[in-house]
Amino acid sequence: MSKPLKIVSWNINSVRLRAPNVAAFVAAEQPDVICLQETKCQDGEFPEKAFREMGLPHLVLNGQKGGHHGVAIASRLPIERIDAPDLCRHGHSRVIAGKVAGVEVHNIYLPAGGDEPDPATNDKFAHKLDFLERLGPAYKKQSKTPRVLVGDLNVAPHEHDVWSHKQLLKIVSHTPQETERLEDSRNQAKFADIARMSVDDKQKLYTWWSYRAKDWAKSNRGRRLDHIWVNPAALPDTDISSYRIHLGWRGGWKPSDHAPISVILNT
Repeated sequence: MSKPLKIVSWNINSVRLRAPNVAAFVAAEQPDVICLQETKCQDGEFPEKAFREMGLPHLVLNGQKGGHHGVAIASRLPIERIDAPDLCRHGHSRVIAGKVAGVEVHNIYLPAGGDEPDPATNDKFAHKLDFLERLGPAYKKQSKTPRVLVGDLNVAPHEHDVWSHKQLLKIVSHTPQETERLEDSRNQAKFADIARMSVDDKQKLYTWWSYRAKDWAKSNRGRRLDHIWVNPAALPDTDISSYRIHLGWRGGWKPSDHAPISVILNT
């Protein structure tokens, strides 16, 4: 008999600051696995006690000195750390992977890319494009093991993944240089984009809203930067209809600028 495995992805924008937000979310939504990006702490600074108290005692961590980047996976079930591909040419803590209940979970925090969409003058953007180009070849070799790739990929690939396709075509996160590379890599690796399998491509869909907006909910100028992809081995076990953007968690006490997203696999 299959058991549901609820997997969450959330750019938490400082896990130490927002551990109470995570605890409240976990109490409400009861995830089995939660993948965090932009944890902003070294491994020894991660609030392990808080996660044990949440019922997510099994951790794999990839933090970084200096309070930048950082990814983590916290699980209710035992988790085995597995090798993650080398996608970041600068050696940042942006990728981590673990195996839980027979499922590979890969958690990625892709570089934002700065403000100027020109790799010749903006090294941050050049770094982002390089990361995107490495992504497909890294996962191209197919596995018979169910594999889920989640994270803040910092690219909104489709027309209705942004509030205005026309106005954002020259804005980093929605330029053709990024969207084409992301989709090419996803297709190379035969990953299915669960959000767009669940929600029609003609419908607006966002997971991120800028802190700069006076009233983010009213203006609703969002972008779909956070993603859940599954490989062919995982797709038959994925409950497409279970996909959720947990919009309410973008608000409240000191929120992240990202909303958590989730899906359920029947393992």
